[in-house]
Amino acid sequence: MRQRSTDFTTGSIPLHLLRFSIPMLLGSLLQALYNTVDSIWVGKFVGTAGLGAVSVSFPIIFILIAMVTGVSIAATAIVSQYFGYGQPEMVRKAAVNTVTLLGIMGLVATLIGVGLHRWVLELMGTPKDVMVEASNYLRIFCAGLLFAFEYNGLSSIFRGVGDSRTPLAALAYATILNIVLDPLMIYGVRPFPRMGIAGAAWATVISQALSCFLLILWAGNVNPAFAGIFRELKTFPDLTRATLRIGLPSGIQQSIVSLSALVVTSTVTPFGSKLVAAFGAASRLDQFASLPSLSLGMAVSALVGQNLGANKDERVKEIVKWAIGLSVLITGVITLVAVFRPTSLLALFTDDQDVLRYGSEYLGIVALSYIPFGCMIVTNGVLRGAGDTLPTAIISTLTLWLIRVPLARLLSTRYGMGPRGVWIAMALSPLVGVIASGAYYATGRWKSKVLVRRGPELGEIN
Repeated sequence: MRQRSTDFTTGSIPLHLLRFSIPMLLGSLLQALYNTVDSIWVGKFVGTAGLGAVSVSFPIIFILIAMVTGVSIAATAIVSQYFGYGQPEMVRKAAVNTVTLLGIMGLVATLIGVGLHRWVLELMGTPKDVMVEASNYLRIFCAGLLFAFEYNGLSSIFRGVGDSRTPLAALAYATILNIVLDPLMIYGVRPFPRMGIAGAAWATVISQALSCFLLILWAGNVNPAFAGIFRELKTFPDLTRATLRIGLPSGIQQSIVSLSALVVTSTVTPFGSKLVAAFGAASRLDQFASLPSLSLGMAVSALVGQNLGANKDERVKEIVKWAIGLSVLITGVITLVAVFRPTSLLALFTDDQDVLRYGSEYLGIVALSYIPFGCMIVTNGVLRGAGDTLPTAIISTLTLWLIRVPLARLLSTRYGMGPRGVWIAMALSPLVGVIASGAYYATGRWKSKVLVRRGPELGEIN
């Protein structure tokens, strides 16, 4: 495998965005398939209760991996700026620091998840017919969190040097393995025993381990600076401080998002297991619908980080213009499909007519928020590329906890709208988010947060 790092400070911006984001989109699709394949197999053959069990597990899983998202965002920002600046020795140190921090965090998250998962399920008001299956799925999934943490960390440092294709290759192999193992382990095809929903969890853990080990194996081929980084595990105080300064706000933001999803799920659970199953299936489709914008947002962060590190601020506006245009075009098409063909999509998960009806109503309302959400992700990508992650955390807190969560409670209960009130609240919050994010981007204050810039006095960590 030849070296795959890429310089984004020269050349065509739209081509860079497409060439970088398409492999990431494909990779994100494959990563989303881990849990979605579980949902499809479990929903079709274990039943509605099994689908509900997987569905209520996701908010808890997202909370446990929220901090890895923050560290990964920080790693991409730091690595991309040093790469754009032209300091390979600092690129390597940032990579070593990242994988060491995430190893520690992965072990802590595993202990917390295995120890407290059932208590959290009870706190959410999980229906009794779902509890046992949800507990089994979560306990096993949490046992493999270290692999998920390290895969995401390695992917983030690869993105910082312009490589989104190697993580895609690792995910492709892992997803194929997951698709093969799921039915074998769920139904007990020899040599595997019949494990039911626990088999789906084990298939996912094994597949995640494969993707992690492949990236470790290929790291030196991505960039010489990454060769043997797992033989040099240690932290560097200056880089750790910079990582936490950039990553903590993003990690807190992801925790806020995940916690709000948990609260919204707990708002839905009293309506019964069929509503929970519909909410879970439709949410999986939401996840797929958001992937193009999320991939563009990550591409924007890498491009902006390298160009700010190279002191080429004039290219940032062009990056934003092209990214928003692409996001609107793609999410517009997805919105039309979700609004007008929801049943065809939901039928992948279940044949239950009540679940299909509830899920179709969800998509008909929530899909209207896909375009504003996509635009918000692009502007947030600029801030993250610059290392200015606190404003995105504040915006998420305001939109989710001042709008989505309380409005979902009010509309669904006090105003008697039931689940439809929850869907309306979920559709409205991204509108506020995109306005706030766009307004902050327009101030230009994020430029003062850049870690390093090419110049005679630059190269020190702020």
